[in-house]
Amino acid sequence: MKNRIISGMAAIILGLCISLGPQILFKLCPPKADGTWMRCHWTGQAEIGAGFLVVVLGGAVLACASTRVRLGLSIALCLSGILTLLFPSTLIGGCMMETMPCRKVAFPGIYLCSVLTIGGAAINSLYLFRQGKQERV
Repeated sequence: MKNRIISGMAAIILGLCISLGPQILFKLCPPKADGTWMRCHWTGQAEIGAGFLVVVLGGAVLACASTRVRLGLSIALCLSGILTLLFPSTLIGGCMMETMPCRKVAFPGIYLCSVLTIGGAAINSLYLFRQGKQERV
């Protein structure tokens, strides 16, 4: 019960930071003078969806009592964390200049939340795997 609450709430909080962070906490670059958006804007839009996926998975971890189901959800959380990490680094990217707000503030915040999501989900997966093995014996 304690594991389920801690891991579920942590995933929900990290998912909210991933999805709302680029919009509220870690500001992305403003639009260009001609009104078009830079790539970092689209990375922020993708992070909204991926972050809410992490929130939903965290809620499912909270709701499920089965160790095997929570193991599967934790693996899905780990993979979702990898996806949130890949958006700014590889899949979409950001501005080319290192001095832009997305490179200085937003992306490091996303990286931190993503790495915490991946690490927490991986540790929880190992814990649940070992707990499931002990239950079968």
